Amino acid sequence: MRNFLLTSVLILLATSCNYFTKEIKTEAIARVGDEYLFVEDIINLVPAGSSKADSIQIVESFINRWASQKLMIAKAELNLRDSDKMEFDNLVEQYKVDLYTKAYIEELVKQTIDTSVSVEELKEYYTSNKDNFRTSEALLKLRYIHLQNDNPKYEIIKQKFFDYNKKDRQFWETYKLQFKDFALNDSVWVEMNQVYKKLPFVTPENRDTYIAAGKSIQYRDSLDMYLVKIVNVTNKNQVSPFEYLQPTLKQVIVNKRKVELIKKIEKEITDDAIKDKEYEVYK
Repeated sequence: MRNFLLTSVLILLATSCNYFTKEIKTEAIARVGDEYLFVEDIINLVPAGSSKADSIQIVESFINRWASQKLMIAKAELNLRDSDKMEFDNLVEQYKVDLYTKAYIEELVKQTIDTSVSVEELKEYYTSNKDNFRTSEALLKLRYIHLQNDNPKYEIIKQKFFDYNKKDRQFWETYKLQFKDFALNDSVWVEMNQVYKKLPFVTPENRDTYIAAGKSIQYRDSLDMYLVKIVNVTNKNQVSPFEYLQPTLKQVIVNKRKVELIKKIEKEITDDAIKDKEYEVYK
């Protein structure tokens, strides 16, 4: 009988889309106390293309969950202390207020805020707040190549790598397919933990042996060869380089603008309400 009812519901779901656009109520498919669940309440529940068995399971699970929630809240309202219910109602109301106001304010901010930040602004903020931006770990500028140690073109690759010239783009395009891994852009600051992952022969214990500005490294093991050029190093607890911080600095400045704009919006709304006599404080 239950499966027959669910099958009937599925037939209604499959054939009633246009019918429901006319907002005509159908018979209820479940009831808890004085509350009813109608077919139109689950019209978009079953994904298109679902099998009959899956559809029945989805609908049945939804009905059971709906009923369970209704029954539980009925029991809770009956058995909870009035003081607890009042506290929860206040929390719900406050949550609604917070959601509404947050969404409204964010929409106003999105329409109003200027998110463009000039390099001059970034540098000014950086210079004024350097001590707040110290490194939590070492940062490096480097380039490296990881290749098999029996690569027949090793000597020419090594020569080109250590006498690096950006004009040799065609050479690197030709040979990079032979590399297991590589990074040739040595103008970007990289965190030390990423170096440990990419150059496994470097460890926290032997770090000082390999990591120094200007250092050239050739490391070979039984399978692999690594060519590394350390261009620059900023050690832990030093002021982070400006280039590394640029995205963070921009976000900090934009967030400051956002906070100031929210304060301005809140003040304007309050001032307008006072002016229009929508808000009064009785003394």
